[in-house]
Amino acid sequence: MIVVCGAGGFIGGHLVQALLKQGDRPVRAVDIKPLDEWYQVSAEADNLQLDLSEKVACERALYGASEVYNLAADMGGMGFIENNKALCMLTVLINTHLLMAAQKFGVKRFFFSSSACIYPAYRQTTPDVVALKESDAYPAMPEDGYGWEKLFSERMCRHYTEDFGLITRIVRYHNVYGPDGTYDGGREKAPAAICRKVIQAKLAGTNDIEIWGDGNQTRSFMYIDDCVKGTLDIMASAIAEPLNLGSSQLVTINQLVDIVEDIAQIKLKRRYNLAAPKGVNGRNSDNTLIQDLLGWQPDIRLEVGMEKTFRWIYDQMTKKQVLVSTV
Repeated sequence: MIVVCGAGGFIGGHLVQALLKQGDRPVRAVDIKPLDEWYQVSAEADNLQLDLSEKVACERALYGASEVYNLAADMGGMGFIENNKALCMLTVLINTHLLMAAQKFGVKRFFFSSSACIYPAYRQTTPDVVALKESDAYPAMPEDGYGWEKLFSERMCRHYTEDFGLITRIVRYHNVYGPDGTYDGGREKAPAAICRKVIQAKLAGTNDIEIWGDGNQTRSFMYIDDCVKGTLDIMASAIAEPLNLGSSQLVTINQLVDIVEDIAQIKLKRRYNLAAPKGVNGRNSDNTLIQDLLGWQPDIRLEVGMEKTFRWIYDQMTKKQVLVSTV
């Protein structure tokens, strides 16, 4: 039995689909949200609604499991992370209780989804940032709240391996995007948020867009198909150390807006909200280690992935518009 925790979320939903396609073992999908709020629901999976911050729920979820993917977390884009530090840190209960249950039931492999937010702020002060190596995590100064929880949970995984022999795999995701995810409501990340704003401007004819920060901050963004492939490959590998999983294609937020404008065939006036959360000034993934160990790195170009993401969000928004107009 393979268990995916956080299966109602964006990455979790895609991962469940990929595991079911492999077809060699049953899949249990677990999330705190009611099923009708999951981004994807797979009828072939054993779908459970459980609060994994509770120990008894983790034991219910992992009973009979041989492999566990922990993607469960209370998180979102930069707006959510900066304004909900305590909620983000409480996610430590999920990973702690899952590790305890994994040890109790003899789970063979345990995957923990960490984040690029564990990297120190002092290495991300300028837009022309040097790409982050895995070894850059220490001395530690991660994103307050969310980043600290991820870094602590990485250490928990390491010590469960050292003390109890549980095989753990740790991946530091860098800005994952794609269809079937959040694009509004406050938890969305930059690619989906910009798609939504451009679509809103085009549909309403307002011809302007608000950008958080000055637009010069830099990021890399990984398409969901690369994320799922990397996740499965790393879980099956012998790589015991934390590993970056992200695109190395660095762009400014202004360049990301350019890409979406080209897809939408529109040019918008930009309003810069310097008071809004914008995160670090620059962040990119150094993929030397994953290339050395797996002979591969995420390679789907941002222009390709953003077009697919834009089309999906456009369809969702226009469907909503039709529903509202017919009520």
